[in-house]
Amino acid sequence: MRFRVRKTAHVFERVGLAMAGAACGLFVGAYVGSSIAHLTTQGFLLTMMVLGFIGFYLGIDTPQLPFDDAHSQIDAAEFLSAAGTLCATFTALASVAVIVLRLDPHIAWTWLVLLGWIAGVAMQIVAGTKARMRK
Repeated sequence: MRFRVRKTAHVFERVGLAMAGAACGLFVGAYVGSSIAHLTTQGFLLTMMVLGFIGFYLGIDTPQLPFDDAHSQIDAAEFLSAAGTLCATFTALASVAVIVLRLDPHIAWTWLVLLGWIAGVAMQIVAGTKARMRK
């Protein structure tokens, strides 16, 4: 019984993180979509949200390698997860700031946010997949 409760709590936690990723994707999609006319679609917003959902579900809370002399190398999955989470959340924060403060940054910044978001969630997805395959 105790194991099922812990497992359920873990799934709830991961789904909550995934919903936070979807919200981040929504903010990035709203900012980028409002600045780049070709990306002003519901499909683009949905894609950004789904990428965030998958990235944050897989990429946060990855199983770590045991810490001993046999595994003294750098854990690539852990590093990718951390870097991807930082990159994705930073671009989401920048998007929220632009929206809330009603800023009008140069279009190059918009493309940088989009590329940063895609790179961040891609790192999370790769890290989460890699960490779960080694079990």
